[in-house]
Amino acid sequence: MCIAAFIWQAHPLYPLLLLQNRDEYYNRPTKALAWWDVDGCEILGGRDEVAGGTWLACSRQGRVAFLTNVLELHHLSGAKTRGDLPLLFLKSTKSPMEFADQLLTNAHQYNGFNLIVADIATKSMVYISNRPKGEPIHIQQVSPGLHVLSNAKLDSPVPKALRLRKSIRQMMNKYGKNEVNVKEMIEKLMKDKVKADKSKLPGICALDMEFNLSSIFVEMDTPQGLCGTRSTAALTIRASGEVSFCDKYLEKGVWFEKTINYHIQNETRDFSEVKLSML
Repeated sequence: MCIAAFIWQAHPLYPLLLLQNRDEYYNRPTKALAWWDVDGCEILGGRDEVAGGTWLACSRQGRVAFLTNVLELHHLSGAKTRGDLPLLFLKSTKSPMEFADQLLTNAHQYNGFNLIVADIATKSMVYISNRPKGEPIHIQQVSPGLHVLSNAKLDSPVPKALRLRKSIRQMMNKYGKNEVNVKEMIEKLMKDKVKADKSKLPGICALDMEFNLSSIFVEMDTPQGLCGTRSTAALTIRASGEVSFCDKYLEKGVWFEKTINYHIQNETRDFSEVKLSML
């Protein structure tokens, strides 16, 4: 189902610092973190080999997109793949808000999604969701600060989102205004297997399923096979335009680690103006 936590325009060194767990069936074919071409646009991210999309990716131009699914009981038959949504933004030249407005016309063709799109150069980030069903598409400019995106609305007070928010705050207080150790953050924050109190679960799906999904790091056995956290990504973008994408991923029962660094192309704008009081 996935969970992401990110600090946006609220740290002196990093306009964006993002952590994300991807939850998926272990047997679903997936390509690890790499550069790949999408209609002439070079993007960096992992790739779902079944539907061809991604859950988190970025471009050389400083555009970032990531998503989570919305937890719901019923799904739309024949829906478009949600993994295409980040790709559509990354290969577009539209601003995040322009892209969100464009998506209004066909967002109902996808199963429930939460999508974040951002452009580092213009300091613009937008959250888009097509749920709840029957309501207008939700579009929201994301404010500077710490945010958590689970399988409900952005910053919804679901137990694991609250737990991750608290843990990140504590770790960021330790780092202060200094560089962060993303590998330490992955190990100490994103591998948390503590489950929520059953009385605090939303009651959308079967109780056992919701309970198994209630931890930050997920491990569960289902009739369709083993399912859970298959990768943990840490994406940092510095005020200088330096990007570092670290990905720890599970492949055939073995955990691997890969990091790719690059610099945002053709950027002369200053990314360093942030509001430090938002954490």
